Amino acid sequence: MNLGELTGWKLLLVLTMVAVVASGGLYYTVYKTQRDQNAAAQMKLNAKRRENAELEAYRPKLADMERQLTSLKQQLEIERRIVPDDKEVDNFMRLVDSEARKSGVEIRRYTSKPAAAKEFYTEVPFEVEFDGPYYSLLGFFDRLGKVERIINVSGLAVSSTRKPSEAKVKHTYQYAPSESVVATCLTTTYFSHDLDPGAPASQPAAPAKK
Repeated sequence: MNLGELTGWKLLLVLTMVAVVASGGLYYTVYKTQRDQNAAAQMKLNAKRRENAELEAYRPKLADMERQLTSLKQQLEIERRIVPDDKEVDNFMRLVDSEARKSGVEIRRYTSKPAAAKEFYTEVPFEVEFDGPYYSLLGFFDRLGKVERIINVSGLAVSSTRKPSEAKVKHTYQYAPSESVVATCLTTTYFSHDLDPGAPASQPAAPAKK
């Protein structure tokens, strides 16, 4: 068809039909595809907004959970100082020595005794021999009762420096003039361990400071 031969309303009709066909082609090839992509993106955006709204409700709870977690970590650290995860014999002896020096007491001997395994912890006893002024010994025991790590004192035997054998000491020393008593006792510390599934169940008494 030669458009030059068309005149008037016929030419207008043909041009209108061409425009309609072109618009339809653009709609199905470009506009509809873009609209479908926009609709899919909007659906994803709406889903993400709903998810964010649901998570937003947990924001105050999250802060509370973080505070609880921090508190639990602090409690765990304190418990590890009270009942360590390992024997830490060196640290235990340094701790006792430090409290003895602060009290004016001299530690003469540590003798390790057999450890006793319980269900959740192990007892680690040491026989200790020491001497010093009477009131210094009282201060020493008071200090041991206040340290973070649990230390039990039992089997205490005390005598004057003139009769050290009555305190079951292994050796006698050149005691200072200010020293009035010698003593031996059993100091017991503890360390925690996981429950052994193969070990027989028992109900041990919880360790306590003395």
